[in-house]
Amino acid sequence: MKFEQLDEFKRDVKKLLKKYRTLEDDLDVVKMDLTDEPGESPPFSYRIEGLGLTTCIIKVKKIACRAMKGRGVNSGLRLIYAWFEEENRIVFVELYFKGDKEMEDRERIFKYFK
Repeated sequence: MKFEQLDEFKRDVKKLLKKYRTLEDDLDVVKMDLTDEPGESPPFSYRIEGLGLTTCIIKVKKIACRAMKGRGVNSGLRLIYAWFEEENRIVFVELYFKGDKEMEDRERIFKYFK
């Protein structure tokens, strides 16, 4: 599996790393999971419906973050990525904490995948 990141995603990670120091290692674990099962896997991840795109955009709701002790996969972090099954490629679009933001940035998704 090939992983890519949008520049905005890199900024999201940099911002969140100030608060959650283990985030890069936690994302490596997510990458290993996505290598085995890149598609949606309810209740941990699901396809975002209603976008009107042919690209498969998936939201991961349950990400374990070791910097948030005692919360396990209920950390509140959300990962949005585009999955290109034929190319065996994933593009990370957005990472955010649900307490800071209610839902994904659809403008960012449309900007790159419309």
